[in-house]
Amino acid sequence: MDLGSGSKEKFYSARIVNRRDIADDLWSIRVHPGAEFHFLPGQYATLGVLAPHKHIERPYSIVSSPYEPELEFFFELVPRGELTPALHKLQVGDELTVRRMAKGRFTLDTDSNAKRKNHLLLATVTGVAPFVSYIRTLYQDAGQNKFPDGHKLFLLEGASHSWEFGYPEELKRFAAEVPWLEYVPTISRPWDDTKWTGERGRVDDLIRKYSHLWGLTPETTSAYLCGHPKMIENSKGILTRAGWVKEQIKEEVYFVPKERIAVI
Repeated sequence: MDLGSGSKEKFYSARIVNRRDIADDLWSIRVHPGAEFHFLPGQYATLGVLAPHKHIERPYSIVSSPYEPELEFFFELVPRGELTPALHKLQVGDELTVRRMAKGRFTLDTDSNAKRKNHLLLATVTGVAPFVSYIRTLYQDAGQNKFPDGHKLFLLEGASHSWEFGYPEELKRFAAEVPWLEYVPTISRPWDDTKWTGERGRVDDLIRKYSHLWGLTPETTSAYLCGHPKMIENSKGILTRAGWVKEQIKEEVYFVPKERIAVI
């Protein structure tokens, strides 16, 4: 992959070492970045491919933990998008570019307020990516006696159908094993998914229910919203009316194809 002179100062040439197809339009990849890549859980990497006449790039949240030697990403195909159709064609062994520096402030805040040790995580589909990174990292931290004392994560993850969840078994396993994680996946189109026996409804429809069940209040809880822009808009309104203030809410808005906007 040749980007011309000076490109080595800006980009790594990363190679795909694993690909997992989750649904027709959802997949994950693991890449070897080609060199050491530093990031914090919740940050994103800028990925790119070479088109015939230009280099196309977009930011994507990192799923993996900094403890892992490879970078993992979870994608949704945008059929008429500029980059995801090209990424969707890539297979194990293919290359893509990764800008050398991770960016983003959507990181887990365990320092700014001693009273807020609860973290409410709200996600739709690929928006779960940074939360998986949080959880994998905290799990490793706990094994090294570096876990932030007293902190707990409460993850509510939504999708239209159960087959759109990217990491349900992993998250269920963590939640069953550790005392600091609660995990509830929910689907909004159960009539299309008749074998589903779990929670039903959109994420924003369930915030009040689970905030009450989990005992989460603005005084003790920070909120993190990632994924579908409508979910984020609605959830911010619900949280604000319940007493959360702007400084207690972090958000990471993902683009979502128009055909999904009405159903998630």
